[in-house]
Amino acid sequence: MRLGLGLHVRAVKLLERFGRWRRQRARIEPIRQHIDRLHIGCGPQALAGWTNVDIEFFPGVDVVRDVRDGLPFTGARYVYAEHFIEHLTYDEALRFLKECRAALRDDGVLRVSTPNLDWVLETHYRGPERVGICFAINKAFRGWGHQFLYNEETLVATLQAAGFAEVKFFAYGKSDDPVLTGIERHETYPDEPGMPHVLVAEARGRRASSTDAIEVIIDEYDRALRS
Repeated sequence: MRLGLGLHVRAVKLLERFGRWRRQRARIEPIRQHIDRLHIGCGPQALAGWTNVDIEFFPGVDVVRDVRDGLPFTGARYVYAEHFIEHLTYDEALRFLKECRAALRDDGVLRVSTPNLDWVLETHYRGPERVGICFAINKAFRGWGHQFLYNEETLVATLQAAGFAEVKFFAYGKSDDPVLTGIERHETYPDEPGMPHVLVAEARGRRASSTDAIEVIIDEYDRALRS
């Protein structure tokens, strides 16, 4: 009986992992286009000298594409996505970040920015007006099409799960690389002491595999959403 139950539990976990793998596997074209600098989710803020990609056409957009279907590019030195991944479900975001790793050359750099969950909690969940606080924090999570908000640790773990070996954080508009310095265009809010309102991360290198810890947490989160 114990053996049967154990086999059943393992089978269920394998099916869950397979289902999540299918959802996180991008539908990519067999031929990838060589590109140098890729700007994802640019909207009306197209960058000169970059290949600008968005799901809608705006002046300056070079490629109209839903990147949840994959990134048909390769050999990129830079991929940049500002205030983008929070608009994806977690499955979609992890799949997108894996596609970024695949589109980049070995020494390429991904730069992403996204709202800082710690800042949201610190600035929104305080004060005497409890009803207003409740609506304010829900707006931060669900407003503007947001799907999933990250703190620093979760963003690092997710980038590592996507195959990046190194993650470094910068202040808004700052970078060690002059190509990525001053690149942000999104509106800003006041930072808290030691707590930026937005996480700006640069990821590079290749990681052989993700950590077991994040896989377990993702499994539990996935089951809760689909139960």
